[in-house]
Amino acid sequence: MKRGGDLAITALTGIVAIPLGLLIALLIRCTMGGPVLFRQTRTGLRGEEFEILKFRTMRDKRFPEEPDAPRITRLGDLLRRTSLDELPQLWNVARGEMGVIGPRPTLPEQVVHYSRRQRGRLDVRPGLTGWAQVQGRNSITWPERIELDLWYVRNRSLLVDLRILLLTVKVLLRPAGITAAGGVNPGFPAPTEPTEPTEPVETVVAPLRAPVRAPVPPQAPTRLPAAAVTAAPVAVTAAPVGPAAPAATAHDPFRALGLPRQSTGSRLAPPVRAAVEEAS
Repeated sequence: MKRGGDLAITALTGIVAIPLGLLIALLIRCTMGGPVLFRQTRTGLRGEEFEILKFRTMRDKRFPEEPDAPRITRLGDLLRRTSLDELPQLWNVARGEMGVIGPRPTLPEQVVHYSRRQRGRLDVRPGLTGWAQVQGRNSITWPERIELDLWYVRNRSLLVDLRILLLTVKVLLRPAGITAAGGVNPGFPAPTEPTEPTEPVETVVAPLRAPVRAPVPPQAPTRLPAAAVTAAPVAVTAAPVGPAAPAATAHDPFRALGLPRQSTGSRLAPPVRAAVEEAS
């Protein structure tokens, strides 16, 4: 339904826009030469890039570092104050790259700095006019513009769109906020810190542990030289020896019988001979 309304408004506006656009193109050609149209890559629905069209409002640079403000011609200043430089964007609406109402399309190098929340601007087609445009246009900061666009994405409806169209007519009749203070629109702030709130980081204290000792590598047993490995002299102390124990009587028949033995010789004494023979 919204797409059908965009096409209907484009067709009705085109009745006046086509002749007016041809006149503007002729004036630009005569004052600045060609090209008549300014083309620039912008980011649209779901992050898809397209080439936006505008009427040219600035002359060529005289040197590489020349700022933009001195390059705006008188005709260009008039076109910007009346927003007629945006007239060729009706062709972008007819092609489906833009809508009549929606967030203004931004540059790809600005989109890369969007946070996850800010990328919600890309959930709808960019528009010729929008909630941020009727609330201050370029006189408000980029973060404020993005918040206003996010509000529109969440609350868009037919009534909101009609209100934006009425406020747009008022802004066109009484232009305001076309440029920021000093005649230069503020650039998109590239965040140096995370744009999304970060959750507090809980500090976890690890339990203390006993120091881990490094394992000691096994050492090879120390070998002594062969000369050092000698048996220690063992001192053997003879136990005191008492009187010799009497020999067994079975080997000495004289002691067994209690008979005296001569000190020399193997013969028995005469008095003992008879007793020995009786015993035998």
